[in-house]
Amino acid sequence: MNDSSGEKLLRGNDKMRLNITTSLVQILIWPFISINLFMYFVFHRKQALRTEPRYLLFAQTLLADSALFLMTNFVVITIHIHWLLPISFCIPFVIVMHAVTQVSPLIITAMCLERYVAICMPLRHVNIFSPIRTSIVIALVWFLSFLKPFIDFFIMLSVVSQSYFIRLNFCYYEIMLLAKWHMVMRGNLVIMNYVAILLVILFCYGSIFRVAQRASGTDKKAAAKGQRTLLLHLLQILLCTLEIFGPYIEARVLAIDFDTFLIVRYFNFLAFTIVSRAVIPLIYGFRDETFYAAIKYYTQCKNNHVSTHKQPMPNEKQRGTK
Repeated sequence: MNDSSGEKLLRGNDKMRLNITTSLVQILIWPFISINLFMYFVFHRKQALRTEPRYLLFAQTLLADSALFLMTNFVVITIHIHWLLPISFCIPFVIVMHAVTQVSPLIITAMCLERYVAICMPLRHVNIFSPIRTSIVIALVWFLSFLKPFIDFFIMLSVVSQSYFIRLNFCYYEIMLLAKWHMVMRGNLVIMNYVAILLVILFCYGSIFRVAQRASGTDKKAAAKGQRTLLLHLLQILLCTLEIFGPYIEARVLAIDFDTFLIVRYFNFLAFTIVSRAVIPLIYGFRDETFYAAIKYYTQCKNNHVSTHKQPMPNEKQRGTK
């Protein structure tokens, strides 16, 4: 894709459509960023949340998604005002943006495994998902998220000259995918990645479902809640998977009609990049009783705080005045 065709695909010729889509992004993205950062603030302030593996993992999705929203919003604004940037700036930018895109699906997989261990192997849960080992899992997730874009970067270095980095362009990931075989390889790897994630989540759900069938009383209730949590994760992964097929659908539509292609592309961006990543974490955060209680505590400005000081009885007050 050359510069002129790339700019045309990103912007189009209809200024009214560009203004509407940019406005929609601003309306959607800033409330989600604010809520995600507030939820991370709640997590950071509550010691009880910082010691639980599932909350440690959940906090990573809040950070990664907030960073993704901010970076994609920056790209949308640069496209709107037609601000071309040096490729030397865009490449590290898109590397980080691609990495934070990959964090949430991998963290969701880790959260599903955590629920699987908690319900199917409760006696080993404390050892397997200790705070230290959970931190190692988080570090591994971030390493894997940055691994693929760095591989793409080094492949790009082998085919470009130094003059390429001083050219001006919009910041989108395809500036590192200059060969057709490279784009095909990346697409196949992304599909394989999401298929593997789906298989892991389905395995965890099936295992928890079998436990729920055999359990009784409190164990059955916990297993049923674990099933519902995994269904939420499965829904989010399915939405992320649909995002993978977006470029293939857009390519077919582009061959038919350019204006329809722009509508489909912005719909995919709003539905699968923004909404899918924002709604499910909010649902997960608010449906969790412990996390919701912490959110309520800070949204009410700590008014529901129960004082630990002993209040004097009426008779004691009377005796004190005598």
